[in-house]
Amino acid sequence: MINLTRLREEPQRVFALIKKKEPNFDIQRLHELDGKVREVLSEVESLRQKKNELAQAGKSGVTQELRDQSIAIGKELKNKEQLLEAVQKEFDLMYLGCPNIPFEDVPEGNKAENVTVKMVGEKPEFSFTIKNHLELGEALGWLDFEAGARMSGSQFAMYKGMGAQLVYALTRFMLKNNMKHGFEIMLPPCVTNEISLLVASNFPKFRDNVYEIPADHLYLSPTAEVVLTNLYREHIFGDNQLPKRMTSWTSCFRREAGGYGATERGLIRIHQFEKVEIYTLCEPEQAQQEHDRMVACAEDILKQLGLHYRISLLAAQDCSFPSAKTYDIEVWLPGQNSYYEVSSSSNCTDFQARRGSIRYKKSGMKKPELVYTLNTSSLAVPRLMVALLETYQQEDGSVVLPEVLNQFML
Repeated sequence: MINLTRLREEPQRVFALIKKKEPNFDIQRLHELDGKVREVLSEVESLRQKKNELAQAGKSGVTQELRDQSIAIGKELKNKEQLLEAVQKEFDLMYLGCPNIPFEDVPEGNKAENVTVKMVGEKPEFSFTIKNHLELGEALGWLDFEAGARMSGSQFAMYKGMGAQLVYALTRFMLKNNMKHGFEIMLPPCVTNEISLLVASNFPKFRDNVYEIPADHLYLSPTAEVVLTNLYREHIFGDNQLPKRMTSWTSCFRREAGGYGATERGLIRIHQFEKVEIYTLCEPEQAQQEHDRMVACAEDILKQLGLHYRISLLAAQDCSFPSAKTYDIEVWLPGQNSYYEVSSSSNCTDFQARRGSIRYKKSGMKKPELVYTLNTSSLAVPRLMVALLETYQQEDGSVVLPEVLNQFML
């Protein structure tokens, strides 16, 4: 949730920045409701005080005048309390639906206005007609989408033989890389509860995109970010405990409602996928340095694998709901003849920490302050596999994987 103090102190600037990110969100109405809640709450508290004063006065004897005043104030208080409840409910709903305030240097616009800030490597060249990962993977016996659809439905992948080995090799390789960069390995549950999804900012806005387990009031986690955000919910860090850096490999589940185009077949967009995540909690002044560190950590993986990629600074409307600033790392997929996101790295400022009351208090501080949270895919396995299959394919249909992965194969 955004900082209401900032909204109150510089409303016009916050209005402009929120509109920059989500033009249809009525930030002016949220500002009005914030003021209305405080106004009605003040009136309710004043009436309660008057009622208490009348009760004290009645201890010396109840007169008709006191009785009439008490009845009148009681009716007015009831009406004001009902009004407060209604206004508070409307405010809470809007507040939870308000996106994070983007940084000033985030470009305006949508995906078309994303800015490429870095290019690494060259697009591979081939002396033969190339195949896409779907053709390669199925011919090699590494992928079986027919079996996945038979068991679970469309857009579920079945990895077999060397395909399954590659999944495990990549995850082990990436976890070891992330540990080298100072991230502590975690293995969280793949199911989570509603409050965790609310704190991570998936709920209420993205409820329809999450798989639900109704009988147990649980949900399949859409990303390790959800559980890692909540690991320190309601926690106060002390001296020298930040930054807290974590990495985790989990299966991720997303309903991804809607149709899929021909360009998103195979592993490009699926309902269940493996992803290694890195996650950081830090003091606000550490956030930019930590963001750079996380992007560099994700880049290190692609460099070791010899893949061509670019980094883009996302325009405001292309940033995720809780993000104030996001960089996407997009790997080149020869079979798709296009770049695809393989990592998204976001600074969520204190947006999630405010929902989860995640704070820090160093010596000399009068009261605890909210931490900043940052998350980065490091990396999403399916699209990374696509890049490897399509980049390292041979004319005979075989695939020669980078040597760095050999030590991680089963």
